[in-house]
Amino acid sequence: MRKKATLRLENGMEFHGYSFGCDNLCCGDLVFNTSMAGYPELLTDPAYSGQILCLTYPLVGNYGVPSEILEAEELSRNFESLKIHPAGLVVFDYCEDYSNWEAEKSLEQWMKEQGLPGIFGIDTRELTKLLRDNGPMHGTIIPEGQENKASEAKEERRKAVPADVTCKGVTVYNARPAADVRNANGNKVAVAQGKKIVLVDCGAKHSVIRGLLSRGAEVVRVPYDYDFTSLDYDGVYVSDGPGDPAACTETVSIIRKAMESGRPVFGTGLGYLLMAIAAGCRTEMLKRPHRSANQPVRKEGSNRSFITSQNAAYTIDRNTLPSGWEICYTNLNDGAADAIRHKELPFAGAQFNPEVCVGLDEDITLMDNFISSL
Repeated sequence: MRKKATLRLENGMEFHGYSFGCDNLCCGDLVFNTSMAGYPELLTDPAYSGQILCLTYPLVGNYGVPSEILEAEELSRNFESLKIHPAGLVVFDYCEDYSNWEAEKSLEQWMKEQGLPGIFGIDTRELTKLLRDNGPMHGTIIPEGQENKASEAKEERRKAVPADVTCKGVTVYNARPAADVRNANGNKVAVAQGKKIVLVDCGAKHSVIRGLLSRGAEVVRVPYDYDFTSLDYDGVYVSDGPGDPAACTETVSIIRKAMESGRPVFGTGLGYLLMAIAAGCRTEMLKRPHRSANQPVRKEGSNRSFITSQNAAYTIDRNTLPSGWEICYTNLNDGAADAIRHKELPFAGAQFNPEVCVGLDEDITLMDNFISSL
């Protein structure tokens, strides 16, 4: 018999459903993601740290959870990090009977092991419309019998920051022979055999590290506030992560110092915004955050559009783009500047992860431009 649970929003609205996963009360900002699959990857994405994640796809859990096998240097083969990061999970229908040849356990078993509370059986369509129109809202998942804890809980609206998810020290991932890496159209991508890339870990996903290693690079992963500029390196990759980019002043100062050396700098997600601030841009909150695997972007100067995966709550103020820089991709939903680059120097960044764009070919991947410039 399932225990009942309530999702209570800051505006007083309540959604009633059933508890699953870890049977604990949790609080956090509610956000939604419209991806149809990929809940293991979403739940291990450090950018969702401290948030309650609502999945809009109605059926969740049907293919279970794959093995947590690790590769060299504690690198996950199937997940984006070594643990679940959101504070809670909200779904419409949880499938208890999973089926997939790679599955090792059920979603609920994994949630219990990782201490993740969840609620299912609520109208996620109505909740999504509220979040779409009002932006992230603070919420609380209250399992039956824990109402007293809810009234006592201090619902402090502390937002996660890179310090919560960054690595604890410098980690070196040794270079491997470059694999035969190809993009969605089957074209070979640039390789970085013999090159050393500093990865500024603001909440780096393991898929980014795996991608750089597959191209033959040596990766030096450093904490978000580590001054790496005295190291010997060929280029800098600034990762995605949680938090307000304008508050990451120490990281911005380090990136600006790195850009003064003229060596290539590339950023994605939060890293893109930090690089933009270092260049002289201002950032602002998106009216409707980009959290999905189907964000359309248009390549500037063309009529070509591409589908991208994003997890963004902030964007660049287009009016503050400094001289010498240009916007290279624009979001077709709201006109946001989703990628910029310097016209002469090897600096670029994107709101999305170029490695998971649908339909990219050899002449437009910003990642290839970065690798080629090393």
